[in-house]
Amino acid sequence: MTLVKVVIPARFNSSRLPGKPLLEINGKPILWHVYQRCIEAGFSREDVVLATDDSRIFAKAEELNLSVVMTSSAHESGTDRINEVASLKRWHSDDLVINVQGDEPLIPVKLIKDLVKFALERPCFSMFTAVTHLHSLDSFHNSNVVKAIVGEQNQALYFTRAAAPLSRDNITCLELAYRHIGIYGYTVSALKKFCSYKEAPLEVYEKLEQLRALSHGMSIGVCHYLGELPHGVDTPEDYELIKEIMESKT
Repeated sequence: MTLVKVVIPARFNSSRLPGKPLLEINGKPILWHVYQRCIEAGFSREDVVLATDDSRIFAKAEELNLSVVMTSSAHESGTDRINEVASLKRWHSDDLVINVQGDEPLIPVKLIKDLVKFALERPCFSMFTAVTHLHSLDSFHNSNVVKAIVGEQNQALYFTRAAAPLSRDNITCLELAYRHIGIYGYTVSALKKFCSYKEAPLEVYEKLEQLRALSHGMSIGVCHYLGELPHGVDTPEDYELIKEIMESKT
């Protein structure tokens, strides 16, 4: 039986907003709100783990009675941090690990549930992620919006910051345009394999970690998410906006 775990990577040293996992909304830090979204998605506290390399985040998580693991400070990415957690916890190679970003206090519960359901139904893939339709030409041409090119069997063909795929006959057509959503799932064995690879040239070129997997022949299944997609907390302005939204609901 495949078990499903959630790991929330939370680091202190964000370049644009240092310490953001500890910033408070409604009297609780952002990391607590992300953890709650995972609980609301149906996971037990034993199956949701915060992963950090910072003693302040670790102490706050323990204070709030959240499952937390202290990981190495040498990791270059959240994926490496998650792989260490899976190793320390001795999770089975076939277990499914969901990577939920630690700066998304409004991540939709439905998105987490949809990705888990999609992954469990498609063991043919090594990794899993999500996309949503793009409806704005501004977003389509914005290099900060990552586009996913998806094949016939829900497999990822490529991810890019460029405007793609581009219709030759109608350059304003967005019928096949998808925005990548930064949530991932992996089997423990695929996670270990991914982290054993060095950075791929395309990954370095586009600054997209998922291109490492595709460059080495790993398959990525793509879940199509239908629903609103709130922004994460990347900047002080994001924090103030999301704080206002969440506090207005209480």
